[in-house]
Amino acid sequence: MSKLPVTLADIHAAAKDLDGEVFRTPMLPAPKLSALTGAEVWVKYENMQVTNSFKDRGAFMKLASLDDAARKTGVVTMSAGNHAQAVAYHAQRLGIPATIVMPEQTPQVKVRSTEAFGAKVVLDGETLAESQIRAESLVKDEGLTLIHPYDDPKVIAGQGTVGVEMLADAPELDIIVVPIGGGGLISGIAIAAKGLKPTIEIIGVESQLYPSMINAMTGKERPKGGPTLAEGIAVKNVGTLTLPVVRGLVSEILTVGEADFERAVNAFATHQKTMAEGAGAAGLAAMLAYPERFKNRKVGIVLCGGNIDPRILASIMVRELERESRIAAFRFTINDQPGVLGKIATRLGELGANILEVSHGRLYLDVPAKGATLDVTVETRDRNHAELIYQELCKFDGIPCRRIDALGHQPVSAK
Repeated sequence: MSKLPVTLADIHAAAKDLDGEVFRTPMLPAPKLSALTGAEVWVKYENMQVTNSFKDRGAFMKLASLDDAARKTGVVTMSAGNHAQAVAYHAQRLGIPATIVMPEQTPQVKVRSTEAFGAKVVLDGETLAESQIRAESLVKDEGLTLIHPYDDPKVIAGQGTVGVEMLADAPELDIIVVPIGGGGLISGIAIAAKGLKPTIEIIGVESQLYPSMINAMTGKERPKGGPTLAEGIAVKNVGTLTLPVVRGLVSEILTVGEADFERAVNAFATHQKTMAEGAGAAGLAAMLAYPERFKNRKVGIVLCGGNIDPRILASIMVRELERESRIAAFRFTINDQPGVLGKIATRLGELGANILEVSHGRLYLDVPAKGATLDVTVETRDRNHAELIYQELCKFDGIPCRRIDALGHQPVSAK
């Protein structure tokens, strides 16, 4: 492969520079995730940095390298959130004015967190590529220094310290799985890990909606775009420095769909009791989507960020309960008269279902004028329990019943 943008020596030097400036985050075994995936899973908790992502490392390295003139004039960057917060935080620590250009649809939790560190936030563009155009104009018009999120040797070296720490804590790893946006994190980790242990496999993960690195490597043009839970890796352009590294050192890139991102975020919350944003959960999402690829291997995954909107997290957890049929909804067509709801509620209680929500519909044209629909959402023990409840309700007192989607109230087939 072509000359590396940084060396293992550069990454070791970065580790010394970062000592005392960022946290050396835990790298711990995860028995519950191992049981879930069939592999021996270790998690690197980069969500425990001050800004809750690995971006602290590269941002500090670049900012600390600036001369006095550049520090006085200030810096600018474009980011969907985590790099923005890292640049804002460390710029504030170092006394450097910072302007952050963020896509207009960036979650408000990330915008507010960035502003809280004293940076000026400019919302511009539908995508990170469009935000980059605005950032580059500020470089030209105001003389600001661009702190690129991934395509910079100092940033890559800083991110590479994640790989050094992972192998120091778990040298027996067979595979490291890394999310890919522009490629800064996976490039740094790949250079570090392959330098320390040439036999280790590095596997990348992209969103199915943003296969930018795969496109760059293969010359194909898979469609890119759309709303994704993993907005932190939703980039349309990869780095010119990172692409050769990924091509030369990464064994494979897997793509992951939205349901797997949701499942992984939920697994971190429920099994590990830790916060993961969509991009942060990408490594686990890949293991859930492609279990045979990792079965019986010792796998390190980077929980690279935990900046998720609480409302989105709550929605994901409810959706996962429904996917597991631990929340189930039923629609009855009833005679609209006193006592019917009481009879149904009593029967559900006898079946061990806990009622969460009840709603009547009296204006549907497919219901008789003297009738109504009754939607009941219940909590169940598991999928088998939900199916038992459904079968018993279908036989109950001649009242028609069908399963519906607990969230959207759309008919579904019986599980």
